[in-house]
Amino acid sequence: MTITHHVRVHRSDENLAREGQLAWQIAEVAADPVAVEAAVVDMIINRVIDNASVAAASLTRRPVSAARQQALDHAVSVSGGGSTVFGCANERRTSPEWAAWANGVAVRELDYHDTFLAAEYSHPGDNIPPILAVAQHVGADGAALVRGIATGYEIQMDLVRAISLHKHKIDHVAHLGPSAAAGIGTLLGLPAETIYQAVGQALHTTTATRQSRKGEISTWKAHAPAFAGKMAVEAVDRAMRGETSPSPIYEGEDGVIAWMLDGKDASYDVPLPGPGEPKRAILDSYTKEHSAEYQAQAWIDLARKLGAERPELRDPANIATIVLHTSHHTHYVIGSGANDPQKYDPTASRETLDHSIPYIFAVALQDGAWHHVDSYLPERAARPDTVELWHKITTAEDAEWTRRYHSEDPDEKAFGGRVEITLADGSTIVDEIAVADAHPLGARPFAREDYIRKFRLLAEPVLTPEEIERFLALAQRLPELSADEVGQLNIVARPGVLASAPAPKGLF
Repeated sequence: MTITHHVRVHRSDENLAREGQLAWQIAEVAADPVAVEAAVVDMIINRVIDNASVAAASLTRRPVSAARQQALDHAVSVSGGGSTVFGCANERRTSPEWAAWANGVAVRELDYHDTFLAAEYSHPGDNIPPILAVAQHVGADGAALVRGIATGYEIQMDLVRAISLHKHKIDHVAHLGPSAAAGIGTLLGLPAETIYQAVGQALHTTTATRQSRKGEISTWKAHAPAFAGKMAVEAVDRAMRGETSPSPIYEGEDGVIAWMLDGKDASYDVPLPGPGEPKRAILDSYTKEHSAEYQAQAWIDLARKLGAERPELRDPANIATIVLHTSHHTHYVIGSGANDPQKYDPTASRETLDHSIPYIFAVALQDGAWHHVDSYLPERAARPDTVELWHKITTAEDAEWTRRYHSEDPDEKAFGGRVEITLADGSTIVDEIAVADAHPLGARPFAREDYIRKFRLLAEPVLTPEEIERFLALAQRLPELSADEVGQLNIVARPGVLASAPAPKGLF
């Protein structure tokens, strides 16, 4: 059964026992050798395929190329076999922390993989690159890899359920560092003491401000989770050598909660699996059908439906205003409530546009579709009729949609809202959507065949047909894979694909 851990700030003279600390409780969950349930294994396979899909689609993008080049400029560390880098031949290896870095950037670059939203936001699939990199380096088998990934998802999502970071402008990857460290600990079968020290360091080194997702959003947006994964690998290495970390990292009077979150009088209730309880959190997460911030998923589906049903809505001359009544998060983070002029700027970066729901709704309404490349092209963003329509779209917080966003009832939890379109003639059109079509409760919930179709769509331009089939066959046998086969769990680009990508030079 789930155990709720009450977490508060403690004065130094209270001498909070290690067993009472959240980092220790996380470590105990990670060290619990409980079996992974079949449904969880099945979903882990789906998400390994999903990560490879979006990584394939981003192989030639500059941030991914830069991270890949950084990784390839580092040799394999001496105590293992090294780790593969997305796109490169399986024989080309690098040190695991650098593989976690390069592959983490590839997975996150297009903002196109899985999501979980509660008190905080997260892309729990970000746990997979560092855990897989370590598995390859040490020669772990598929069963151990599955156990590690189950822990990574569990810990990050449990922290996300309880502790808001964005309220204090701390980036959400502060929950990822501890979860990836815990997942690596499970993978390696480390004792709770070692995992505890790794969790503390991983948290300490991955707390940063949310400016990475504000204003003119930079390429660091994709690098931030990769950095957290890299820090998790390094934290585990250090802890395995017997070194200690700041403690109590969450509860200390100069710790994360006291000075970065809700302050010295704060407390949180964090749900974690009890001893012997299977780690099921991944089943509550959901992936993306569209390459855009998760709160945009349902709005894309509604916009393309409205555009198909009422083609006249695509012409800005027919529109007076469009107001999207939605949750606090959607309004203030990707909506007009952010007060970011860049969200209405046709020359804004791709990273900014995929965090602009006015832009996304306008393009999906006009095109009746969403494409991970074409929908963000500078010429698409600058199209005059799109710019005119885009500037007529605003968002407004609606208390009921905010309540549903935060609901703990999965049947009620919603990430959409209500659109009110006022036409030029004064008439109105009102429609609403609660969840994306691909959501488990949506019109077309994603299943294995959808993950495979997404992989084929995104991989076909850059992988050979033989490579596509090889990877899919391997991934779908994940829990049965030998250590050698785990070492081949990679996507290898067609000849010439990586040669056509940018190859920026740096210090290394």
